[in-house]
Amino acid sequence: MKRPRTALAAFFASIGGVIIGGLLVFTIIFLATDGLDLRKIINEPTPVYQLLAGDTINITPLSDDPTLAEVVAAKALPSVVNIDVYVRASGPSGGTGWKDSTTDSGLIEYSLGSGVVLTENGYILTNYHVIEGGEEFMVRFNQDLQLKAVLVGSDPSSDLAVLKVEATGLIPMDIGDSDNINVGEWVMALGSPFGLEKTVSVGVVSARFRSTTMESLNQTTIYANMIQTDAAINPGNSGGALVNRKGELIGINTLIVSSTESSAGIGFAIPINYAYNIAQQIIAGKTVEHAFLGVKMTTVDPSNAQSLGTTALKGAYVDLVVNGSPADRVGIRIGDVIVRVGDVPVATASEVMLEIRGHLVGDTITIVVVRGGEQVTFDVVLDSDINR
Repeated sequence: MKRPRTALAAFFASIGGVIIGGLLVFTIIFLATDGLDLRKIINEPTPVYQLLAGDTINITPLSDDPTLAEVVAAKALPSVVNIDVYVRASGPSGGTGWKDSTTDSGLIEYSLGSGVVLTENGYILTNYHVIEGGEEFMVRFNQDLQLKAVLVGSDPSSDLAVLKVEATGLIPMDIGDSDNINVGEWVMALGSPFGLEKTVSVGVVSARFRSTTMESLNQTTIYANMIQTDAAINPGNSGGALVNRKGELIGINTLIVSSTESSAGIGFAIPINYAYNIAQQIIAGKTVEHAFLGVKMTTVDPSNAQSLGTTALKGAYVDLVVNGSPADRVGIRIGDVIVRVGDVPVATASEVMLEIRGHLVGDTITIVVVRGGEQVTFDVVLDSDINR
């Protein structure tokens, strides 16, 4: 399904979110800080942008008695940018974007999204679907200051991309640990919903390990182990930041479930542990690699189990094993039905693929298969998919 030109992927619908409310909710959020020193969350001294153009941007000082949301916003907002994507006037059909206006260079604004500053010298992480099809990119730090960016590289199958602006002394966002988060944990989403720059919304981690795939004409995009949140996310938030109560980046806002292509209270972020690894490969000029098992599979269900010759009624039937692959080396065979990956039961070929993608190259995982009516267990060291 073609993604809408709001620079956002669609997950059952499109990207969106909800603004949470309720006095009780906010009372809990602002009091349950466990002795956290809010003032120490902010970098000292007060952070300042130093751009090559010679301009500076100071962070607005905090009040004497700031709330958690104020502190986190003050720390994280300078590291979140707006990304405007342009194409030539004769570019993709329908690509008139948000403004439908032609620039002096003959370009029109095609779409917009958000991004996160990763390094002080101008590397910016965003979603691939934000920049997809773009010919020129402008990164806006505020309403009055924008810099032209170049595309460093992208990984469409992970929906991630890296841009670069010519600047030094930028404020990179602190990187958190997306493996060390809990359901119910306080979070803030930052970005440019509907083009409204520097917008924040608060919520909680609603769930973890949400996974799905999305098919398009040219590729399959794999979203593994995403963070679900009820923090408000809307069109334009893609590529923006999901941060924890310390202002640390834990996810890249990417997808929603919605029937209206706008806020519905169910949003998803790519975990930063995965996204940062991909970004580092792109910045280093490497071909992005993903974990590789080395099998082709068909989903097993009661309607085809007999014809496939298996006693398993669900799982992933192995149609092919790649010679020399991790699966081949441990003895997985054609005809095996994969029913568990690590600690996770799997019922379809897609679920196996998602579980594998959720790991890193070199990880050792346990694969359980049904063979001849019995379960057989293998410990597999995952390879890279480069040149496969």
